[in-house]
Amino acid sequence: MQLVGYARVSTPEQSLNLQMDALKQAGCERIFTDVASGAKSARPGLKEALDYARKGDTLVVWKLDRLGRSLPDLIQRVQQLHDNKVGFKSLQEQVDTTTSSGKLTFHLFSALAEFERDIIRERTQAGLKAARSRGRVGGRPHALTTKQLEILKQLHDDPKNSIADICRTLHISKTTVYRYLKKEKG
Repeated sequence: MQLVGYARVSTPEQSLNLQMDALKQAGCERIFTDVASGAKSARPGLKEALDYARKGDTLVVWKLDRLGRSLPDLIQRVQQLHDNKVGFKSLQEQVDTTTSSGKLTFHLFSALAEFERDIIRERTQAGLKAARSRGRVGGRPHALTTKQLEILKQLHDDPKNSIADICRTLHISKTTVYRYLKKEKG
């Protein structure tokens, strides 16, 4: 059972020293690092740390935002650690999932994140319903107007016109031509 550290800074101009010192002082035997924005999903140092940590180990970070890009992402990563029987500890927020109070704190975070997702989903559905009631329909706009569709049919009915000619005339792709022709037949 060992403490495995993970430190991350967003840009090369930033220093890992503060985090490294804190992780060493906390007793981390091995520390993995990344210099990558939190918004980027590709973090090789984090992947190495997760692959390195074994059952009974604890992954330690200086702050919660060093591990997850967002609260749902953080919760997913901690759940992944839990599934692998690896603990999680954040030094600044004093969250430690190897203790009962740390587990409770993290479950509260999880519940709040789920609540936030549900609220966003409800607002989105209400907004879509309100837009539909005003006659607005979502989705991608049609590539062709009714007039252009008539021209497409006329051009296609004339055997002298190739699909490439139709595409150049209407400034559309072959896929669009075939999609509209298929709709007309079907």
